[in-house]
Amino acid sequence: MRSRWSDTQRFAVLCVFAGLLCGLTAVAFHLAIHHLFHWLWHEAEGRDPLQFAAILLAAPTLAGLLVGLGVHFFAPEAAGSGIPQTKAAFYNKGGKISLRSGIWRFVLGALYVGLGNSLGREGPTVHISTAITSRIGRWAFRDPARVQAMAPVGMAAGIAAAFNAPLSALTFVFEELLDNFSMKALGGMVVAVVVAAAVSRSLLGEDPVITAHMAENYKTSAWMLVALPLGVAAGLIGHAFVRGTLGLRGWFRDRRWLPGWLAPASGGLACGVLGLGAWFLTTQLGDARSSVFSIGYDSLEAAFENQLTVQILAVLLGLKFLAVVVNYASGGSGGLFSPTLFLGGMLGGLVGAGLANIHHLGDWIPAFPTDDKVIGGCVLLGMGAMFAAVVRCPFTSLIIIFEMTGNYSLILPLMAGNMLAWQIAKKLQPVSIYNALLLQDGITLRRLPAYRGAQDYRKLPVQTIMSHDVFTLRAEESLASALRRISKESKRFHAYPVLDADGRLAGVITRHELRDHPGEREVAELLEDQEILSVTGETSIRDAANRMIARDFQQVPVVSAADARKLLGWLTLNDIARQQNAVEG
Repeated sequence: MRSRWSDTQRFAVLCVFAGLLCGLTAVAFHLAIHHLFHWLWHEAEGRDPLQFAAILLAAPTLAGLLVGLGVHFFAPEAAGSGIPQTKAAFYNKGGKISLRSGIWRFVLGALYVGLGNSLGREGPTVHISTAITSRIGRWAFRDPARVQAMAPVGMAAGIAAAFNAPLSALTFVFEELLDNFSMKALGGMVVAVVVAAAVSRSLLGEDPVITAHMAENYKTSAWMLVALPLGVAAGLIGHAFVRGTLGLRGWFRDRRWLPGWLAPASGGLACGVLGLGAWFLTTQLGDARSSVFSIGYDSLEAAFENQLTVQILAVLLGLKFLAVVVNYASGGSGGLFSPTLFLGGMLGGLVGAGLANIHHLGDWIPAFPTDDKVIGGCVLLGMGAMFAAVVRCPFTSLIIIFEMTGNYSLILPLMAGNMLAWQIAKKLQPVSIYNALLLQDGITLRRLPAYRGAQDYRKLPVQTIMSHDVFTLRAEESLASALRRISKESKRFHAYPVLDADGRLAGVITRHELRDHPGEREVAELLEDQEILSVTGETSIRDAANRMIARDFQQVPVVSAADARKLLGWLTLNDIARQQNAVEG
């Protein structure tokens, strides 16, 4: 094949093959989760209340334990949603993802979500599909650029098959992975998306993953102004969701008494408690709902049809929020797309139904419409706004609602609400959730286009450009020993952070100071009464640069905001200058 076909022809044919494999894999993943959860619920539902509760507590806990063991001992890249791992592989590893990691992701993701944990399947589908296309690229091409180009092909095919929304798949790849529009990248992605979506529709049906077709168009009306308060609410709740997830994830990692392999089980147990709480509360409200468990799209569709009361919407919004945060933060294997849409739908339904229940808002304010169509519109507006706030892909958030409804008439309020939510979330948290997760894992973002582009880099936090892999000295070692180690490991820098016996930051010492003192002295002796200048990972690049220049420091340690002696990274004026040159170049 290599001798008869050109490189471009071979790439096009392989995109067809990739789309076919990704489509089949996405369908298999979807069915595995669906049937596993259906079996679990069927087994629990016919039993007495005590056994019912025991099963629905044990299943997500067991799934968390299996994921924890699998991630800890066999596949560390199978935790989380898979999209951060895909981005890191694309920019830092030339698009190379092992097929083995994709297989583990399939197994662990299906078990985790299928046994009731409150995460989604779209992110894992992206990771699995990209592992497939990466393997195809490494088999077919020697050119590293062609191997890397197969990653966006897999990402687009995975989203297209998982959501049955091909246009959204293309825009998501450009917004989240490529960060710019490239006709060169578009061709192969379109081929794979068409094939993957065709496979998904042939096996699962023509409708998108969430059925929300509207028979009639919406006419522009005053009720659509609800998109503005919805946008504000989604921006604030989306920010709370991101900060809560990142904060709790950091908390789990700092708990030395809780083994890493056991953390997902604790998250599964918490999900079981929250899911059962939602089930019993909604039962008391007259419409039992299992949607805090697993994906929960049935309640999203019910909200669209205005079948849920305000109280039930509030219960599902609050408890699903907590379940998703704890499941993801504890190290579970699953994505954030589905939960984000679910939360947005519950928020939209809650606002719409709440306003409709207030029959009189005042003589000068018209009553909010009470028909099902308007409430369904609010659900869709909430879904789009929450997606824009959490995932930070505003164009994808518009198009995905359009593809789910097959209707263009909500585009104006969607644009208003989505852009408002996106801007609020971006203002409150400059780094998007997927990039923040990479930073939390110590993976640099320097190569990502979002941090090489024309945005004001000075407002970005220093964690986007700092060095995570830091060469440190020990306070108790001698100056001569430190110099020998520096020479042996070729770590000749201007200065070095020093850690004490407990691994906590003791100070900073320059190589000049090491050379100019007797070699038998300990490093700690040169740090007495030293005032450490440090910054936190959230400090803006501008503020860090101003502090360093004011004190005439060329480098500073980056420490935890909660513990000024916990070293997270190292920042130099050269790092700041390189970022400035990358932006201006």
